[in-house]
Amino acid sequence: MKLASLKTVSNAHNDSIWAVTWAPATEARGALLVTGSLDESVKLWRGDELEQDGVHTGHSLGVIAVAAHPSGNIAASTSLDSFVRIFDVNSNATLAVLETAPSEAWLMQFDLKGSTLAVAGGGSASVKLWNTSAWRLDASLSVLKSDASVKGSEKTAGKFVLAVAWSVDGKLLACSTMDGTVGVFDVSRGKLLHLLEGHNMPVRSLVFSPVDPRVLFTASDDKHVRMYDAKNNSLICAMSGHGSWVLSVDASPEGSALATGSSDRTVRLWDLSMRASVQTVTDHTDQVWGVAFRPPGGEGVRAGRLATISDDKSINLYDYS
Repeated sequence: MKLASLKTVSNAHNDSIWAVTWAPATEARGALLVTGSLDESVKLWRGDELEQDGVHTGHSLGVIAVAAHPSGNIAASTSLDSFVRIFDVNSNATLAVLETAPSEAWLMQFDLKGSTLAVAGGGSASVKLWNTSAWRLDASLSVLKSDASVKGSEKTAGKFVLAVAWSVDGKLLACSTMDGTVGVFDVSRGKLLHLLEGHNMPVRSLVFSPVDPRVLFTASDDKHVRMYDAKNNSLICAMSGHGSWVLSVDASPEGSALATGSSDRTVRLWDLSMRASVQTVTDHTDQVWGVAFRPPGGEGVRAGRLATISDDKSINLYDYS
């Protein structure tokens, strides 16, 4: 397996790009790349040429996360302004604006059915679940274990929730925290099953395997990537190679590879059968905040793609084979 450079868009935004995802292909069009920047905008990019297809504005501070509905028609963005904006990918129309408390909206992800948007709750030490039919807050899942002997300020210390990930079957929801622990929830019961331990610094990104609902990958400032059995609360393996914080991780659609981005300015490709890094890409000139494999689907689309974004304001697109 390898990555081969296809396209670079320099100065794709006017400031650092911190967020990236793909809006899946629909009957009317192919997949669109969605990027969010500290310049307060969300941009849409079409095809392997990465031609700009639209821009969504409305945030008053930098965009820190984007998510795409599995239908490919809806996207969401979160910002340091404490709002989550929901918009139509095709018309750019704003569908809803969800208000949160300050520092309580970070990374987010739609479940595979598209019925729920999970938003990392930051300082609330929780994950917020929004119903996508009415854009109503349905539940708040706390990552804290109840312990009457622990005072509130002590309980919340370090449990700033940064990122979320759904298992492919929708039964498990994982969230990562500033102290390095990862909470795993049984969604149907709204119950915290356990805390995965092993990282000793913030876990800024995590993703479930697209082929095994138990397997979870985490990326941390401790320079390590970990592979867990999230259902059974066990570590499968730990992988290292980056020279600094690992800021982002994504799994390839067929489940055989990982891509990671780091503050060491590199992107690494990992072969999961070998559990080792097999390629290091050095095209970015600043830290890499996001990596995203394109989902399968779309007329005439055969080859895999990986998009990466960085503080250097550029987008890189790679052929993945």
